[in-house]
Amino acid sequence: MPVLTAAVVLVGTLCTLDLILTLGVIKRLRDHGTLLTKLADNAPGRPPVIEVGEEVGEFTAVTVDGDVLTRESLTGDTLVAFFSPNCAPCHEMVPKFAAYARAVAGGRGRVLAVVVGTTDRARGQVAELAPVARVVVENGDPVVAEAFKVRGFPTLLRVTQDRDGRQVIAGNRVDLDSPAVAA
Repeated sequence: MPVLTAAVVLVGTLCTLDLILTLGVIKRLRDHGTLLTKLADNAPGRPPVIEVGEEVGEFTAVTVDGDVLTRESLTGDTLVAFFSPNCAPCHEMVPKFAAYARAVAGGRGRVLAVVVGTTDRARGQVAELAPVARVVVENGDPVVAEAFKVRGFPTLLRVTQDRDGRQVIAGNRVDLDSPAVAA
């Protein structure tokens, strides 16, 4: 009988330990789920934090051509893109964006490309974007990226002026594969 009692106590102890470990695993899975959700919200292809209809924040920046650019410089409909030299999807998207901007946007004045990274690393993207867009390189203080509330790269937006003359987001998704490219 003492052996049977010892076996029951041992099995009970093991079951209790297993229950405690299982509860710990469940807690960790919930924590990881929350973390993955936060990461997914900043993934390329997801809409940026700025919402359609929201006004663009104030900014002043200098383009690679030396022109001063402000929020008020975005007159009419403007295509705006944010890239980073450290972003693999950005490297794939820059040529598609340049072709789209060339075919659809209506000239360099209607396209703004912001490359967030060091000038040396941004050189390749700037060379591809400069013929079709006004290009700003943000090396330390991402003023333009903050004005648009950009959280991830690449980010593509459409900006327009509303009836009151404010620059607002007209679209926070741009389909570079749309049939308009062929037009």
